[in-house]
Amino acid sequence: MTDRYLEVSLVKRGIQCTARLLDDRAPLTCAAVWDALPLSGDVYHAKYARNEIYALFPPFAAKEPPLENPTVTPIPGDLCYFAFAGAELGTKAYGYDRRVDAGTTLVDLALFYERNNLLLNGDVGWIPGTVWGQVTEGLDEMAAACNDLWRTGAQGETLSFRRAA
Repeated sequence: MTDRYLEVSLVKRGIQCTARLLDDRAPLTCAAVWDALPLSGDVYHAKYARNEIYALFPPFAAKEPPLENPTVTPIPGDLCYFAFAGAELGTKAYGYDRRVDAGTTLVDLALFYERNNLLLNGDVGWIPGTVWGQVTEGLDEMAAACNDLWRTGAQGETLSFRRAA
């Protein structure tokens, strides 16, 4: 199979990076994401995992992919996939500006941009994610923009995933 690539961008800041899908390690997750592209949504900066930005989406796969290529210690440039029940994200502590109902599933597509990440949530414990992509170009610029997002705020910013040209 030929390598597949996507572009990950912070739209308002005009910053993008390129990532290769890890079809050999997470084939079901890669297929689900690829078939759903383009995807974009409000960006959030993680409170618990440290150096992570992400967007939340309604489920987009016909069948939820299983945990593939799992990690609880993502490295810089990892793209991770998480599926959460609404009850897991429904507390005000997470800071969402919309209601997240119990019984709802949300897909979290995340980009890790720096070292020393640990997927441990004080409310529910370990949160393994599927590593489905790896940034191959533009990580330094994206990391600088993510750090700016952490310091100045995410309001009005969009995280976008689309097939690379």
